[in-house]
Amino acid sequence: MIKIICLGKIKEKYLEDLINDYKKRINKYHKLTIIELKDENDLSIEKANIEKYLGKNDYIIALDIEGELITSAKLAQKIDEIFITNSTITFIIGSSEGLHPDLKKRANYRLSFSRLTFPHGLFRGILLEQIYRSFKILNNERYHK
Repeated sequence: MIKIICLGKIKEKYLEDLINDYKKRINKYHKLTIIELKDENDLSIEKANIEKYLGKNDYIIALDIEGELITSAKLAQKIDEIFITNSTITFIIGSSEGLHPDLKKRANYRLSFSRLTFPHGLFRGILLEQIYRSFKILNNERYHK
């Protein structure tokens, strides 16, 4: 299973449509769950809320501007390798304040898509597109390039 834990609701219909489209596409390959939590503007409260949804055997990927920058092909390879030993990959997207330092430490891997800052809803769509792209790459299906 793939879990995406994120803070804040999507308000724009076009982003909601984008997210739902990629969610549907990904579910053809793997079960996907998106957990939307309230943006509390307090990292300690957000940390406590996020931790409720972290399984002890989850492979946790923290989306972090200071994380590792990788290619789409490398992300696909990483997802493939993780599923060999873990049944759940959990991606955490923090609030505009970022992630609590304890969550960054707890993560198995810190991933950055860019050193740029993105709007939350748009980034959620970008993450979903990259997960979908990963499955297309892993299944040798047209789409990647």
